[in-house]
Amino acid sequence: MGIKYILLQNRAGKTRLSKYYIPVPDAEKRKLEYDVHRLVVNRDPKMCNFVEFRTNKIIYRRYAGLFFSMCIDPADNELTFLEAIHLFVEILDHYFQNVCELDLVFNFHKVYLILDEFICGGEIQESAKKVILERLAELDKIDT
Repeated sequence: MGIKYILLQNRAGKTRLSKYYIPVPDAEKRKLEYDVHRLVVNRDPKMCNFVEFRTNKIIYRRYAGLFFSMCIDPADNELTFLEAIHLFVEILDHYFQNVCELDLVFNFHKVYLILDEFICGGEIQESAKKVILERLAELDKIDT
């Protein structure tokens, strides 16, 4: 299947972005977000960025005060998705010129647009940073 869901959460546990590629009831989403945050925030930074969670794997990475987490199938390659998280952060950083948490809060529609250019239906569609940034520049031209 690939990616089941993506979460961006701050250290306090506030979810700044959530994108689900599988059907999950709203009540279960809140519990999932809480459980994933508790799981990743309490891990030692020297520990591995992969952790088993229920019947899946959580791949996460911390950038400044934000945790970027992906839930994937247990059979998928962890390093591919760890690299995907890093690419997503690089694209955000380039697009917003030194991205911060407030950029994600006030421009959430742009963040979802970037995510949709990068991942579709839980599968990575494009892995070339240059191509994604060119597409975003074209979309910005249409917007203005």
